[in-house]
Amino acid sequence: MTDTPISSATVNVGTTSLGSSLSQIMLAEDIEPGAEPSYQLCKLIYLYHVLGAKMAEAPIRLAQSQDRIISVPTGPEEVLIGAFNEEWKRLEASRNIFNVRTQSRVYGLSSIAVGVRNQDPKAPLKLADLYQKSLYFNVFDPLNTSGLIVDQDPNSPSFQKPGDIMVNGQRYHRSRTRTLLNEESIYIAWTSSAFAYAGRSVYQRALYPLKSFLNSMIADDMVARKVGLLIAKIDNGGSIVDRVMKAMMGVKRALLKSGETGQVLGIGLDESIETLNLQNLDGPHGLARNNIIKNIATAAGMPAKLLTQEAFVEGFGEGTEDAKAVAQYVDRERIEMAPVYEFFDEIAMRRAWTPELYETIQNNHPGEYAERSYSEAFQRWRGAFKATWPSLIKEPPSEEVNVDDVKLRGMIATVQVLAPILDPFNQVKLLTWAEDNLNTHERLFEGSKLVLDFDALREYLESRAAQGQPTGEESALGEEERDRPGHPFASQDSANVAMLNDWLTTQRGRAHGEARR
Repeated sequence: MTDTPISSATVNVGTTSLGSSLSQIMLAEDIEPGAEPSYQLCKLIYLYHVLGAKMAEAPIRLAQSQDRIISVPTGPEEVLIGAFNEEWKRLEASRNIFNVRTQSRVYGLSSIAVGVRNQDPKAPLKLADLYQKSLYFNVFDPLNTSGLIVDQDPNSPSFQKPGDIMVNGQRYHRSRTRTLLNEESIYIAWTSSAFAYAGRSVYQRALYPLKSFLNSMIADDMVARKVGLLIAKIDNGGSIVDRVMKAMMGVKRALLKSGETGQVLGIGLDESIETLNLQNLDGPHGLARNNIIKNIATAAGMPAKLLTQEAFVEGFGEGTEDAKAVAQYVDRERIEMAPVYEFFDEIAMRRAWTPELYETIQNNHPGEYAERSYSEAFQRWRGAFKATWPSLIKEPPSEEVNVDDVKLRGMIATVQVLAPILDPFNQVKLLTWAEDNLNTHERLFEGSKLVLDFDALREYLESRAAQGQPTGEESALGEEERDRPGHPFASQDSANVAMLNDWLTTQRGRAHGEARR
């Protein structure tokens, strides 16, 4: 198919023309199984078809319905994560990612570029000073970047790979752009909607059933128009009907048409009033419509429930088979968007974790950062940065607590095994890890966090080691605690013992309360 109009027909209602945009889809006779949509047809389906926007957008909206869980374990997390999230919002990163992924699904290919005002787009992007610059982001569809993937030489390093973007004669350096394909390129398989040897539109395999769906809508409209039709079987009074009889029948029809609830209409004994019998439509029409939707979903490789918007029998929370299928599909969609998320992650980190912010962190944490350069600290945070998607399948609270309990037991067992054989420095590192993990289990330890003074603990352990005293599990908190098998925190000093005992008392009290409830 070409980009020229595929039908010149228009849909007319009275004297008003709805134009050719919708009729190109509804009345195009050359749309048949195996037909390939052009760029223009993909745009029309996305803009006007009932399922067009849903097919392109629904998986992305569902994937972005949850925020990623950000962690930077090697730095002051609360400060770093807060600054990152604020910059993410200022950049409108989620909206830009949504736009570029949506257009890649519509056409088979889409690109995004970051620009710096008053800076040549051909120059490489300088990440170090991004926090000082005014940025803008542009999303390009295939018409803007026509011919982006043209290299079909199997021996070429750029074989079937996106190259530098050229928009209206303006080249963008590759460090400034990311290109997303919907599906992978196939050797010497030109994609009309993408103007390139690229991926494929989500509409390509579903084009024919998308047309069939519109026919089912026409049938719905016909039924809606006829469902209120009344059929009156009225005695015409004989074979010869004069003007008086015609007038009487006209009056009776007018009364029938205007009659409503609460009124009484009299008719003859041999007369009857019925509605149009449409009872046989429900079975075949409903079956055909459902099959069309399933065909569209199958062709697009997506669960049909995303198109029908039917509620899950027990929702995502119970992990039903339908919910699991949708969750797996959304997880795959998140993987497809990962390159653009990584692109924005780098930009957001560079703009959020500025030298000015680092000065504040140095003032608040002089012991750890006073002698460390900004560049060293940034690379350390950047290397530890992690963003994970939460699962769409949410287990019941009881199951979540059981999972946390298993993790907690594993962590305690790790401390029990390693603590006795480690030197004081690594014992502190081990207990730091244990404290961090304990405080992440908010369901188990709600409203209370364990906070230990590790500087004091390190001095205590080093002093005991210097005196030749035990620093492992055999150095007890007291006789009662020492006799308790496998106590993981037996080597702490008296100051931390008090904090630990207070924390344990709080948790035990809460646990007893939960058990009573």
